Amino acid sequence: MKALILLSVFSYTTSSAQAAEICSKSSPAHTVALLELYTSEGCDSCPPADKTISRLYQSTGLNSEQVIPVSLHVDYWDYLGWKDVFAKKTFTDRQRNLAELANTRSVYTPEIFMAGKELRSWRNGMADDIRRINQKPAAASLRMGIEKLADNKLYFNLQGNSMQDAKLHFALVEQGLISKIQAGENRGATLQHDFVAREWGEAYQLTAGKVANFAAQLNLPVNAKRKSLSVLAFAQDKQGNILQALSLPLCVTLQQ
Repeated sequence: MKALILLSVFSYTTSSAQAAEICSKSSPAHTVALLELYTSEGCDSCPPADKTISRLYQSTGLNSEQVIPVSLHVDYWDYLGWKDVFAKKTFTDRQRNLAELANTRSVYTPEIFMAGKELRSWRNGMADDIRRINQKPAAASLRMGIEKLADNKLYFNLQGNSMQDAKLHFALVEQGLISKIQAGENRGATLQHDFVAREWGEAYQLTAGKVANFAAQLNLPVNAKRKSLSVLAFAQDKQGNILQALSLPLCVTLQQ
């Protein structure tokens, strides 16, 4: 009987430890590539790019320790007859800011930025570009721990340590979103989106050489599927370079 009790206690302790482990994550020593797709449901050339991002891990054999994709839906297509429900002005503003830093005169969709730099050759494959970024030692280290979900808000902590002054950005990302398009260039199409930024937090400041800890929170969108959610965090310098990125799915205990 004692052996059985001890076994039960051990199993419970192990399960608890595994759950806690899943709820926190630290970035690796190498630089993880952040891939930003700027897209819109109102753009008929965007669905192929959406599919490329959805299939990124399968097509390249890579994982979130090497590249983290995020799809940001812009709002400047909305006036053409179809309002993209995932679009936010915040994402349009970010795209324009990255374009300005890259000395690009205009923004467009689909447009991809890799590690903060525009990547026009993405249709020819991105695996080599990602691996080149992975070869660089990370200029920042990140750690994230998801704490709780209450009142439709996700509470988590962020820790950042950067070699240079930077902004620590964070966002809520969702997989497997489906839209039936009723108007605009994609009228009649059923589109699937993955790695979609649903909520975008106000960035924190990182000071070079100083470890910083932050208590953060993000709202959960209406009808969001918890099993499909993850939190993205990344450090970006003043020139737009992505110093490090980290992604963490919701732990099992919060997916119910």
